[in-house]
Parts: sequence; structure tokens; C-alpha cells
Amino acid sequence: MRRATITTTHGDEEAAMRVAAALAPDNTAEMDTRVDGDAVVTTVTREATGGLRSTVDDYVVNCRVAARLGRDEGEAEWSTVQTDDTPDTDTNT
Repeated sequence: MRRATITTTHGDEEAAMRVAAALAPDNTAEMDTRVDGDAVVTTVTREATGGLRSTVDDYVVNCRVAARLGRDEGEAEWSTVQTDDTPDTDTNT
């Protein structure tokens, strides 16, 4: 199992809640998004590295759009992107 956690900050909790709400319709069953103060924290879990990469790429694009629509300044601050080192056992990637 592969996992990535993406944390973005949005200035205040209200802005973070707007961004998280905008992202929610595109979240898959393998994604968990929560608001922590002014931050949106999303964890993505996928079986294969390729699937994880695709999901994170899509999420980042969606998050940038949501942040631009939700803030006058235009962009979120990308605080952290963490991945775990669990070995990928899928040999098809």
C-alpha cells in the first residue's frame, strides 16, 4: 500500500473549509480530507505507485483551482507532501 499526505494552508479556517468543500466531490474512496485550522490535510492511499502519482497529480490541480477561487491572493501555500516507504508489491507498475 502506498500513501501520500498533502498539507496546504489557506490563511484562515474559513478559507480552508471552502477549499476542502470544493475538493470533496472529486475525492475518491482512497482519499481522506480534513481541515486542521487554516490547513487542508489530504491523505491518499493507493495500491500502486502509478495510481498514487496520478491521484496526487489530479488532487494538486484541483486544489490549485479551489484555492484560486477561494482566495484573493490566488494560491495555497504548499506546506508538506509526505509519502511513506512501504514497499510496493505490485509488479505491474
